[in-house]
Amino acid sequence: MATAKKTTAAKGKAPAKKAPAKKAAAAKSSPLKKAPAKKILMLVGDYVEDYEVMVPFQALLMLGYGVEAVCPDKKAGEVVRTSVHDFEGDQTYSEKRGHNFSLNKDFAAVKTADYLGLVIPGGRAPEYIRLNPRVLEIVREFNAAKKPIAAICHGPLVLAAAGVLKGRTCSAYPACSPDVGLAGGKYADIALDAAIVEGNLVTAPAWPAHPAWIAKFAALLGAKISI
Repeated sequence: MATAKKTTAAKGKAPAKKAPAKKAAAAKSSPLKKAPAKKILMLVGDYVEDYEVMVPFQALLMLGYGVEAVCPDKKAGEVVRTSVHDFEGDQTYSEKRGHNFSLNKDFAAVKTADYLGLVIPGGRAPEYIRLNPRVLEIVREFNAAKKPIAAICHGPLVLAAAGVLKGRTCSAYPACSPDVGLAGGKYADIALDAAIVEGNLVTAPAWPAHPAWIAKFAALLGAKISI
């Protein structure tokens, strides 16, 4: 009989050992664990405009988005040099050497499905990154998915090269207006501190438009900001 009691007691304790496994399973299925990061991709290159890369990068981080900056043929941890474009009364902008800007993602590892939106700053970079076939492919993938795309200053040169401006209104630095037209778009001649929305595109002529441009981009992303 003593043996029988021991056996019964041992059987009674068996279910208690499975309880931790149930808790672990519940934790694994938590929606917080599966929630995708709200990430934004930024296409940059050497001599990207200093304000136009750093200001949206930091502003979007402040809003809670993850921002990953990439450059063709470069990896995370490398840098791009920036240029400072200013408006000092000349017939065009002046240009000076800016800061170094650190990349935080390998260009070769970009998968557009991982991102909510795309940012293309201006400066010198758009002139040459538009020669990269994968850059144009990335833009087309974002556009086909109707994800928000923000381009400023010379950034729309990349949109034009990717063929996503046909029949659409787009702002850019005035010197880029012929490229917008040749790509089948309609150039929006707006104030230097203004921005325009056309479907999933948010465009602006230069960095004085940052407040309007970033606010309109954030609205397209679905961000709700109140004070």
